Amino acid sequence: MTQTRFALPPVGLWTGALDCVPATRARELAAELEELGYGALWVPEVAGRDPFVQLALLLSATERLIGATGIANIWARDAVATSCATNALTEAFPERVLIGLGVSHANLVGGLRGHTYDKPLTAMREYLDGIDAAPYTAERPTTPVRYVLAALRPKMLGLAGERTAGAHPYFTTPEHTARARETLGAGPLLCPEQAVLLETDPAKARAIGRVYTTVYLNQPNYVNNIRTLGFAEEDLADGGSDAFVDALVAWGDEDTVRARVQAHLDAGADHVAVQALPTTKRGVPADQWRALAAPLAHLTR
Repeated sequence: MTQTRFALPPVGLWTGALDCVPATRARELAAELEELGYGALWVPEVAGRDPFVQLALLLSATERLIGATGIANIWARDAVATSCATNALTEAFPERVLIGLGVSHANLVGGLRGHTYDKPLTAMREYLDGIDAAPYTAERPTTPVRYVLAALRPKMLGLAGERTAGAHPYFTTPEHTARARETLGAGPLLCPEQAVLLETDPAKARAIGRVYTTVYLNQPNYVNNIRTLGFAEEDLADGGSDAFVDALVAWGDEDTVRARVQAHLDAGADHVAVQALPTTKRGVPADQWRALAAPLAHLTR
């Protein structure tokens, strides 16, 4: 599997919040996001709607929006199942589908799904081989199925650049984006996620941001990557120091958020998947999406 670049706008949205509303409401929100000018929407996979089903729901409610998975877990389905689903999506929505694949984390693979998490780089390479070899007997898409990999460290980034259209790093900083671009070289796509929050009160913003950072500081893959960015061990304790939260979550006004997203683009990102953090459990940050649409509309690479 070797792939050409995919035409992505500089900015899109990343959210798991659409799992918190009925499918009819999720489709309405997707249509609104398209009208607001957002060109891409990323959805995750843990234990909510199947991400490929989610893409079908959202893309069928829109006309131009690109749907991306951030990410589909390779342990959730075999390579043939992924090939069949992604071929079907791409045939139905040509040039509107980007499939992020990832190895996930040991607790989610073993504890949640009952699989053995071992040698993630080898597992991903073999999974891509399986997709390449998979049969598909339905009507084929007229455009290629395009994949990117969840990648943080050099070896997985290298595989992403070698075998897919590029990389989708998560829980990172503009400094990591610069390193990732150096590793990938000029050709492959680089699409980092960036958490943001429209809140100017430092105490409130950091409290909400720390809910986000706490989740990922319990995952060794993220912690191992974060350590390479110069943070001390005390920065990673108890959900992260103030400085750590500030580095991972762009909180403040619209100009502050815009500047952080632009920093990723200046560091070599082709596209930034902006994750507006909900302010309540199972909340949908629709007000933030609306408020950020205009400030993020004219960013350039």
